[in-house]
Amino acid sequence: MEGMDKTQMDQDIIKSFPEGGLIKTVDEPNKELTAAQKAQLNRRGNSIFNDGDVESARRIFQATGYSDGLCRVGESYLENGRPVDALKMFKLSHDHARSAELIERAAFAIRKMLDEKETE
Repeated sequence: MEGMDKTQMDQDIIKSFPEGGLIKTVDEPNKELTAAQKAQLNRRGNSIFNDGDVESARRIFQATGYSDGLCRVGESYLENGRPVDALKMFKLSHDHARSAELIERAAFAIRKMLDEKETE
């Protein structure tokens, strides 16, 4: 990498990212489920979530596309220091405000790290 300018290196890194970015947000709800099945699964997911099994609840909410449940999982991830996972949940739930807030916070943190690196 010696001799490669910073801009070219940044462009090479960005080209290596998977198409669509670093966070997979294409998890689609199961389209074969009926409304009644989704409602039953969401009730089960809520019960599991309330019992503390966030990961099992997340899998159910992703399968059904239950945005409120996905938001609660995202909030749980934030509380437990998992902001990237929280961002994914907010994106999947179409919570644009929370997604934008986390993206802004990440951008601020990256800018701060870059500024500190430049002053070294």
